[in-house]
Amino acid sequence: MRKNTLGSLIWLRIARFTHQSNLLSNQYLKPFGITVAQFDVLNQVSIDQPIAQSELAVKLTVSEGGISRMLTRLEQEGYIERKQDWKTKWITLTSKGEEKLNAVFEHQLTFQTSIFNDCLTENEQKTLYQLITKIQKHTENELKHKV
Repeated sequence: MRKNTLGSLIWLRIARFTHQSNLLSNQYLKPFGITVAQFDVLNQVSIDQPIAQSELAVKLTVSEGGISRMLTRLEQEGYIERKQDWKTKWITLTSKGEEKLNAVFEHQLTFQTSIFNDCLTENEQKTLYQLITKIQKHTENELKHKV
């Protein structure tokens, strides 16, 4: 029988937490008529708009096809606008998209914060943030060298 390493167990916990957190967020956001993936797109677009579709896919760690499908739905809902500039599709929020994000943002922020506040002290949260940031920066650097 194979034994897991501590690193593989940590990775598995992070993957499970991410999945469970997304499930909980989707349940929480359902009354607002938006998914956590859609919220993530609207939030990222609001930070970097106008943003190229390909850059948005990288920031959200979604495939080109996945981001295209997501954006098509958000465009149909009237939340975003795509403009083609030669080979680049530029994404911006519409006023309806800004309204949706503003209506949901504080609720989602409070919900996500409560997940950590309910089980970790402030010092534990700071430590976790520092460690996760360190791991994320490492994997980001690995990707830059291998891609």
